[in-house]
Amino acid sequence: MAKTLLTGGAGFIGSHVASLLRDRGDDLRLTVRDTTRTDNLEGLDYEGVKCDLLDRRTVRRALRGVDRVFHVAGLASMRPENHDLLFRVNVEATRTLLEECLRAGVERVVYTSSAAALGPSAPGETVDERHVFTGDALEIPYVDAMRAGEVEALRLTARGLPVVTVNPCLTFGAGDVYGSSTVLVRRFLLGRIPGYVNGGVNVVDVGDVARGHILADERGEVGERYILGNRNYTLERLFADLSRLSGVEAPVLKLPSGAAMSVARMLEAAPGQAPITTDEVRWASQWWTYRSTKARRELGWRPSPHEDTVEATVNWYLERDGTRVARLRHSQPFRFRLAAGVVGGLEAVAGVAGRLLPSGR
Repeated sequence: MAKTLLTGGAGFIGSHVASLLRDRGDDLRLTVRDTTRTDNLEGLDYEGVKCDLLDRRTVRRALRGVDRVFHVAGLASMRPENHDLLFRVNVEATRTLLEECLRAGVERVVYTSSAAALGPSAPGETVDERHVFTGDALEIPYVDAMRAGEVEALRLTARGLPVVTVNPCLTFGAGDVYGSSTVLVRRFLLGRIPGYVNGGVNVVDVGDVARGHILADERGEVGERYILGNRNYTLERLFADLSRLSGVEAPVLKLPSGAAMSVARMLEAAPGQAPITTDEVRWASQWWTYRSTKARRELGWRPSPHEDTVEATVNWYLERDGTRVARLRHSQPFRFRLAAGVVGGLEAVAGVAGRLLPSGR
């Protein structure tokens, strides 16, 4: 029986990976901390080991006798106060763990990166694993950190560590107790998204992502990465589907990205925690839309129907926050509707003016 170390096993993706590893028969060891919530691990047979992935000594202890490693732990955040922590968790901790895996002679590592590490596609298009990264121009710390983490994984692969990388897209499903991956859905249901910009995302089910990890371990090529994604949505279409499933009205205010950035800057400059950040606007203004052809072809990976994934996410939050959602009016506040009307009117005027005024040539 293989001894398998799983980092981030109590998290959204990690807990699903843990369940599949136990079903496979692995002797499972999970890294835990004093603050780890084990809601998603109830009934699962595993060995917990106290480990701070930034502490090389505790990492070495966690790796004793281990054959395989699934490194799922990470941090996803668009909050400015977490910029430094993003690089410590997603880059420094990854470097430390993988260096110690090489030292310990681990047979196989499956490393969980993110589709964001590939950067966005052009508007309305999709990209795959061959995409040339241009995301550094966006200056989004989360994207830069995930990219830097992959660089560390490739560096250790070149030194002889057998690493296979998986790149999940925006992961939905029930059970996100930390609210890290599905926070967009919760904010929508609680009426905390007053408007949106022209961007796109790829949504995939957490169970499918977990199965992709197991397939990457069993069939993936060392040094390769595999995008795990499913349905590409525009934000407008995603919000429409969330509205249909929940009864909560979708945002009516669609802003040009420049205007949205100006609003976010003003909110960040104001006292207290900003309801929206410049990082979030930069992210939402891009097209995080991908193809998973390689994972389907080389791993035999098949995602489940995307409609079921979105519905399961909505239903889980309605069960948890249904009372709060019910107290909200199922229509956007008047001030948002008024702002949408003003923006629409200004765009119409600009369009007419553009047709009537000389071009300047």
